[in-house]
Amino acid sequence: MRWIRYGAVVALVLVLAAGAAFWAYRQAALPVTEGTLQLPGLQAELRLERDADGVPTVRAGSLDDLMFGVGVVHAQDRLWQMETHRRIGAGRLAEAFGEPALETDRFLRALGVRRAAQAQWERMPAQTRQLLQAYTRGVNAVLQHALHARPPEFLILGVPVEPWEPVDSLAWAIMMAWDLGGNWSTELLRLRLALKLPVQRINELIPPYPGEQPLASADYASLFRGLQLSDTLAQQAMLGAPPSGVEGVGSNNWVVAGARTQSGKPLLANDPHLKLSAPALWYFVRLEAPGLKMAGATMPGLPLVVLGQNERIAWGFTNTGPDVQDLYLEQLHPDDPAQYRTPEGWARFELREETIKVKGKPDVKQVFRSTRHGPVISDAGITADLLGAGERRPYAIAMRWTALDPDAEMVSVALQSTRAQSVQAYIDASRGYVAPMQNMVVADADGHIGFVAAGRVPLRKPDNDLKGLVPAPGWDARYDWAGFLPAEATPREVNPARGWIATANQRIHGPDYPHFLTSEWAAPYRQQRIEALLQARGKHSLESLAAMQADVQSLAAPKLLPWLQKARTQHALAAEAHRHLQGFDGTMAVERAAPLIFWSWSRHLTRRVFADEVGEPLFERSLGGRSFRDALEGVLQRDDAWWCDDKRSAASESCAMQADAAFTDALNELQARHGGDVAQWRWGDAHQARAEHRPFSKVGVLARWFELRAPVGGDTYTLNVSRVGLRPDPSTGELYLDEHGPSLRAIYDLGDPRQSRVMHSSGQSGLVFSPLYRNFVQRWANVEYVPLWAQGPAAQTLVVRPPVADGSN
Repeated sequence: MRWIRYGAVVALVLVLAAGAAFWAYRQAALPVTEGTLQLPGLQAELRLERDADGVPTVRAGSLDDLMFGVGVVHAQDRLWQMETHRRIGAGRLAEAFGEPALETDRFLRALGVRRAAQAQWERMPAQTRQLLQAYTRGVNAVLQHALHARPPEFLILGVPVEPWEPVDSLAWAIMMAWDLGGNWSTELLRLRLALKLPVQRINELIPPYPGEQPLASADYASLFRGLQLSDTLAQQAMLGAPPSGVEGVGSNNWVVAGARTQSGKPLLANDPHLKLSAPALWYFVRLEAPGLKMAGATMPGLPLVVLGQNERIAWGFTNTGPDVQDLYLEQLHPDDPAQYRTPEGWARFELREETIKVKGKPDVKQVFRSTRHGPVISDAGITADLLGAGERRPYAIAMRWTALDPDAEMVSVALQSTRAQSVQAYIDASRGYVAPMQNMVVADADGHIGFVAAGRVPLRKPDNDLKGLVPAPGWDARYDWAGFLPAEATPREVNPARGWIATANQRIHGPDYPHFLTSEWAAPYRQQRIEALLQARGKHSLESLAAMQADVQSLAAPKLLPWLQKARTQHALAAEAHRHLQGFDGTMAVERAAPLIFWSWSRHLTRRVFADEVGEPLFERSLGGRSFRDALEGVLQRDDAWWCDDKRSAASESCAMQADAAFTDALNELQARHGGDVAQWRWGDAHQARAEHRPFSKVGVLARWFELRAPVGGDTYTLNVSRVGLRPDPSTGELYLDEHGPSLRAIYDLGDPRQSRVMHSSGQSGLVFSPLYRNFVQRWANVEYVPLWAQGPAAQTLVVRPPVADGSN
């Protein structure tokens, strides 16, 4: 017994010691947010005043010190997030995460993101360089003088803390443009489909904008077969690529003129839809310096208020989704793979060898190539020597993309536009914006409202018969870009008579617009809902705009619902399921069973209709970015027997038969996952917003601590967007998770800025043991807000000063 008591005492002592050690580490890792701190690189005193939610007000005597202060708060609260941003932009993930990240690094190195960022840095205007350097000094001052313990991710992974560089910021800006552009992947999807299907069927599978005809093009299916292309080439180009937006990654914004508001002053609402992350992509900051007062959402790694409000204007973005990426088939010389074919004859690839460090493995050396069009992205997964050894490939795929241009950096234009004092000044400042192209709505305190689609749009030649839809022969000059659309020729509007402007990734111009922007607008369901709700009231308020951001009525669901409601099956739960579908109008409420039944049925029906023609591997991969939901709608409207017939069976299946079978599939799935009582099924049980933590969401024992979750309503097509994941999660097997949604919600009042309100999806801190790591999550799920501007005295104040004259710290 004595030994048992002794062992218990020892165990207790060890537990207490471990608890004390953790407490000491936690206290050391949490940032200093009160008192006084001396940091080199500062010109004068700086005040960092945080409210109870951790939102800092940065007060400085100069713009340089203000940017220094933004660097300080970013490094204090989001250091690991900045580290992942840096490694993504540089293609250095495998160095920290090991071999599973190697293919992503290869793709990012092939794309040449950091090389492009370096070229942009070298051309950056001197004033912008100075401000970015001030931000960098602020980050590094924290790392060198105020970091008492590394965040837990650094410790667990054994990753050292490195100084920040201005080019790291520019590389992350390019990656944000990548996340907002998915045309290249759709080009490759069309190429792969063209090896199986005629162009007519591809146009049905990737349908045009409602009411329009498919973009007239050459028969690219015959072209690719004539070139004897294989599916391997397209797979190679996609291997390891980080996700970019195709479906479900969008945004909403709308601005209402004073004539249509209760206050008589404009109101502006914005909710950008991006991949949910832990911590959130956004970090709120309030900035004050002589001649500048601004508040809004920044991205750690960039010293900009990307979305927000200053003393005179407010602004909000949605993605335009223009076709600014073209892929080119580069034909290799049959006797010398270091050369490729051009309109003028054979030319040599630009070659560079890079070394990729891999944690726990030998370094990987690889040669990457570029052509006159841009980087060869199909080199990403090739491990053989590209100068001759290994399999001989007759073609490579190169990418031309505006965001890689040396003059494409966004920081200079953003710093100018966010300091504008009027709608017209903001639109004028946007002329130099290159990428990513955005639908920018803006309002000012004088009552004006406006919109401009800002960004660089390539012009394609009249004889380009592929229209940017698919990879084009790089040796044919007619497929080269012919310049760019003049900045003043992009769509825009100021003070329309209707009293409001709205965008939701829909087609932003009428049929008489003379220029080509893209063939892949988002389906207009969200836009139609916005317009209906704006028109439903004579006068709007902050509360009515908030109700719109919370709206979960899908206008897409009623297009398919009649087929579900008449579906029949012998399944024992069919009658009860139909009872829950009675009166269902597409309201994707978190507590109802009907949305879960609907999405399970439509998922199974999509597979039954399309998987046999597309092929299971390609169909499964495509579900990660394109659900073929729009194509399904067209098939059912036409009652298209060609698609509905399963080519793998001897029988002839009709669309009605497939709808019935999909209902059986859905009930089997839901019974297995949620039990046999339909009344207990809840949309929110399956449809959980999951904010991914890099990389610990992929480590089961750590995921529960680091990633963030909340049940949510809505779906891919509702204003309160919560994209429905249709592929089983590779780690948990879960279906219908929401990993893309309103990363930020904001409503700005131009009459009384104190009423402006915002919310993002996690919390201000990136430290998992901070109470500010997850304190926004449930409020975000409930569509609640925090004030944009400071309300009352600060909860914590940190005074930052330059070191004293003798250099002591």
